[in-house]
Amino acid sequence: MSIKQAMVLAAGLGTRMRPITDTIPKPLVKIDGKAMIDYALDSLAEAGVERVVVNVHHHADQMLAHLASYRDLEIIISNEREKLMNNGGGLAKGLKLLAPGKVFVTNADLFWIGERPDAPSNLTRLAGFFRPESMDMAMLCVKLEDTTGHNGKNDFNMASDGALMRFADGGPSPVVYAGAIAMDTSFLDDAPADPFNLNLYFDKAISRGRLYGTVLEGHWLTVGTPEAIGEAEETIRRYRTFA
Repeated sequence: MSIKQAMVLAAGLGTRMRPITDTIPKPLVKIDGKAMIDYALDSLAEAGVERVVVNVHHHADQMLAHLASYRDLEIIISNEREKLMNNGGGLAKGLKLLAPGKVFVTNADLFWIGERPDAPSNLTRLAGFFRPESMDMAMLCVKLEDTTGHNGKNDFNMASDGALMRFADGGPSPVVYAGAIAMDTSFLDDAPADPFNLNLYFDKAISRGRLYGTVLEGHWLTVGTPEAIGEAEETIRRYRTFA
């Protein structure tokens, strides 16, 4: 199953990244010479996506200029300059700019490295894993030991068939949400028009027994503070050395 459209959540304020984000939006902070959002966009293009919505708010003019120069995808802007919608509200607003149907959702400030070049990419595998008839959302997940820059906490327990539940000590296969989802746009048809956190829909899917996940290949990086930039770049150099 291929997915041809996506949304990248990129409108946050990046407050923990200050003072860098006083003058630049967090998705444009460079890690190993590359803007963070470009890691997400490149992964989507590699997976066969053709059209992407990106929401903008903080330093929106810089985001628009950068996105206008990106050539591998058709990019549609969801404007949140007047009102920041949180991740759930931003997603619900942005999905209205795409056709009904299957969609990837990714974050602009986290990415992964270390995929095998001779194997399907993580997003390609996620698209193949997603089964709309039995899943509201399929998440890309990662083992805690395969993360850099994370807060050290697990998000979910994963059953042997990939079903996810909120993390509890002693539960099966603890995993971290890796910031990428495959879903159908219809799952958010009843979303409120006001800002809300996407966790509301994670919990809705769990309550219906329809939240599933698959574990990514490689190493996952999230960059939330200025100090984390160096950690991420050192991890990238280490993987490059052993590639």
